[in-house]
Amino acid sequence: MFELVALARNRVRLAVLSAPATQGLKRSFSQSVTRTAAASFAQHGKKIVAIGRNYSEHAKELNNAVPKEPIVFLKPTTSYLPSGGNMEIPQGVVAHHEVELGVVVGKRGRDIPESEAEGYVAGYDCAALAVDMTARNVQEEIKSKCLPWTVAKGFDTFTPISSYIPKEQVADAANLSLTLKVNGAVKQDGNTKDMIFPIPRLIHHISTIMTLEEGDLILTGTPSGVGPVVPGEKVECTLKDGTGKQLAALDFQAVQRAGGYLYKPE
Repeated sequence: MFELVALARNRVRLAVLSAPATQGLKRSFSQSVTRTAAASFAQHGKKIVAIGRNYSEHAKELNNAVPKEPIVFLKPTTSYLPSGGNMEIPQGVVAHHEVELGVVVGKRGRDIPESEAEGYVAGYDCAALAVDMTARNVQEEIKSKCLPWTVAKGFDTFTPISSYIPKEQVADAANLSLTLKVNGAVKQDGNTKDMIFPIPRLIHHISTIMTLEEGDLILTGTPSGVGPVVPGEKVECTLKDGTGKQLAALDFQAVQRAGGYLYKPE
């Protein structure tokens, strides 16, 4: 089999490679393509699949029942905000922070068994640090009416996100520390080991409902300590492994949105 191996002075040089060598190149190329696509998930991913109440203490602090199966909701990808940006709070909205571990899907899958979940995430144990901003007063009203949470979760800039964290930097996704500070004061300090439903279970459950596609982001839930963020405040988040090594950082400034949506309680 012929493979293109070099290009010099406008001339192409071809080399004959053995079957094992070409198979190795194919695997390497495939992995490289997957890694590149995963790294640009915020630009090319089709959906954000979020999980509610995946830490029991968080469920309790909002007087919610601890779920018997994962609570799934969607956020639009237009809510992404790169680290260092301005998170816009619409008029009349009480915005709450919820720091979370995000998992990037590496390939398309449906009805994925828990035992095979690792193969469907971008390297698995790869991650992103995220904040699921929530319009809490809007959410409380629509929950009382048994309506969807879309408005409360879906505003532009309501998913601040760090850059992609490759697999090799994460030894154990079930033992990662999540912290969030507002103006330097620690508000959330949790660990992924306290998840009610671990990542393989989440991947399985979600994929029985909807097909997961390359570049999708799964937000795995927030630990306790959620609270308000008001215009003028700075939010800083970190993700650390079990040894205390920092894997990611995320920060953003809260600002008042000019125009657009205006919340008026009924």
